[in-house]
Amino acid sequence: MRKTIFKKLEVQGLIANYNHYRKNLPPKLPDKVFIWDETLREGVQTPTVYLTYVEKVKLAKMMDEMGVALITVGFPAISEEEKSDVRKIANESFQQARLAASARIIKSDIDACLECGIRELMIFTPFNELNLQYRLKMTKEQVLQKTAESIEYAKKHGATVNFVLEDATRTPIEEIIQIFEAAVKAGASRLVIADTVGFLRPLSMRYLISHVREELLQKTKKEIPLSIHCHNDFGLATANTLAAVEEGIAYVHTCIAGFGERAGVAPFEEVVAALELLYDIDTGVDMKKLYRLSQLAEKSFALPIQYHKPIVGDNAFSYEVDEHIHGMLAHPLIYEPFPPEIIERGITFFFGRQTGRQTVESRLASAGINATPWQIDEIVRRIRNMQESMDKGGAQMTFYQIKKLMRELRKGITEEEFWRIAEQITKQKPKLPTPT
Repeated sequence: MRKTIFKKLEVQGLIANYNHYRKNLPPKLPDKVFIWDETLREGVQTPTVYLTYVEKVKLAKMMDEMGVALITVGFPAISEEEKSDVRKIANESFQQARLAASARIIKSDIDACLECGIRELMIFTPFNELNLQYRLKMTKEQVLQKTAESIEYAKKHGATVNFVLEDATRTPIEEIIQIFEAAVKAGASRLVIADTVGFLRPLSMRYLISHVREELLQKTKKEIPLSIHCHNDFGLATANTLAAVEEGIAYVHTCIAGFGERAGVAPFEEVVAALELLYDIDTGVDMKKLYRLSQLAEKSFALPIQYHKPIVGDNAFSYEVDEHIHGMLAHPLIYEPFPPEIIERGITFFFGRQTGRQTVESRLASAGINATPWQIDEIVRRIRNMQESMDKGGAQMTFYQIKKLMRELRKGITEEEFWRIAEQITKQKPKLPTPT
């Protein structure tokens, strides 16, 4: 269905689809792209978010049903509670998805994953000077050694290793190749390029991936599968992920609704919809459940998805402007990028200040009501008056009350509560700077 709709319109000469022009099709496009979802690890890094075990399982199960290839279910070494949840999820039955877990280049982290029954590991570390000096406080040689030892240790215990280079997009290519080569020699099956602070432009992403692949091939003499992990700090996570696919990357990291730390990660639904509908690439994902999955995530995260969010936002298929509604009634695809039925959604029409005679006349006619020109004008006038007479101040007050409640909900542990706990445990009064 998703592929035939646009083909019919093209064949009939009703639209032009530049996405299908041969000159616009990158030669390295993969035939299939595998979705690797990070919601249960990266998504839960959204400040103040907490998911119960039941919520995690429901999200994982729905993604499995939809055809997600890989699901990272957590970071077991972070806490005993996290480790317990990962172990229990690993004992659940999944039909399609493989389960993975994260570990630093630390033996105890790897042990935590293995003890949970996880056999697909994501071993990660940064390698640029900024991270070496201020975060890891290690030399390059030390990181290279620990990376190789960690991968070898995981492989020895029967795990498949995916090596993730954090902040790869701000790391010199020669250093990327250096640590990737060490990871491959140690037994890594896949290499992940992480745009950890969402710093690249799409063209820069294509440049980086093409050069990394070429130089890695020269060093290792074999094609190593690459994967991409994009953050959304500049709103480019989806674009950068698609740019990576255009360079042949077939494993892409996502989070439902783009949840994650700071501005989040490449949104699951955007990446899937774009690959399926704009690139005509099979992701194996059942698109009908995209909206339901986002609704489940919104409920579990207790965080609203913005109204204008592409694909799954409440306004994605909503209309009020008279000309647009009139066009939609003539043929829905005049103002739709794709039929909302593909993701089990529908069209919503709003009546207000933007409503005009065409909309009213069309709606009345569709209901079998014959109205005179005066009656139509009177209906339009009353609709506009109703909205204009609404108490805007009252609506704003309600809006700010809701925002205040949301801030309270997201507050988590306050600074004051933190210092109170610290004082109770350490028996020492904190010496805090005096507020200016």
